[in-house]
Amino acid sequence: MSLKVAIQMDPIEPIDINADSTFRIALEAQKRGHELFYYTPDKLYWNNGRVMARGWPLTLRREKGNHFTLGAETDVDLGEWDVVWLRQDPPFDMGYITTTHLLERIHPKTLVVNDPFWVRNFPEKLLVLQFPDLIPPTLIARDLATIREFKDHHDDIILKPLYGNGGAGVFRLDPNDRNLSSLHELFTGLSREPLIAQKFLPDVSNGDKRVILVNGEPVGAINRVPASGETRSNMHVGGRPEKIGLTKRDLEICEAIGPTLRDHGQIFVGIDVIGDYLTEINVTSPTGIQELERFDGTNVAEKIWEVIEAKRA
Repeated sequence: MSLKVAIQMDPIEPIDINADSTFRIALEAQKRGHELFYYTPDKLYWNNGRVMARGWPLTLRREKGNHFTLGAETDVDLGEWDVVWLRQDPPFDMGYITTTHLLERIHPKTLVVNDPFWVRNFPEKLLVLQFPDLIPPTLIARDLATIREFKDHHDDIILKPLYGNGGAGVFRLDPNDRNLSSLHELFTGLSREPLIAQKFLPDVSNGDKRVILVNGEPVGAINRVPASGETRSNMHVGGRPEKIGLTKRDLEICEAIGPTLRDHGQIFVGIDVIGDYLTEINVTSPTGIQELERFDGTNVAEKIWEVIEAKRA
């Protein structure tokens, strides 16, 4: 089976080919004989009833500094393609949301991965609210007095933007911290969005586990250990990936959330687990598959394409 695959992603030039999950997924598609087309989100448009993209035919190589070749720039009707990958990074702002509205017009005739309707309605830090028994004490609020009451009750909390990513804007406010008012003023001055607060989990010092699910089934995990003196474990901010297995609790969490993900077209998902708690469900642009492949030999990209090819058969 040869599929026509369009990839909506951030600029391909600066990516780390040894870490970027989109690169690995696309490289696997190329290996399987699929035709690749690449465009950035700003090149997606609607014109006279058609969802179009201006981009380039794409060829990939695992050669640092020489990892891609582009064909001639052209405009394509995405409704005539087999698969479109929605893979740009957050922030989950109105620009991002607009792309989901446009791609929804061609799905499922063209299979959009992940399903754009549910990507839009499953923001990572909000989807976990469907599983209150799995998550730590959590607050979604904008009002300072409400956030202060939550902090007074739990003493030690994490405060972060509701629609951020990559560890940006994540603060730990311990019992001795005096910066809540200033941080609230900063955040609310930048946007009208609520904030998310969660009880601080000391187990994060042992790592923030990224569990990868394909079509609702867990396929493996990596552990992300914070750098010395750092609360955040995201690899974007210096977290160190380590080999780790799936625990009984990890499998319980996956069993609880897997059917929801599978039934709503979320083929490639990464969840974050600290200790016994689920903290995020990442459906927009999850990563970690290259690290898992190096540690365990698990070819997640192959598993993803087997699901997609079965859906397109």
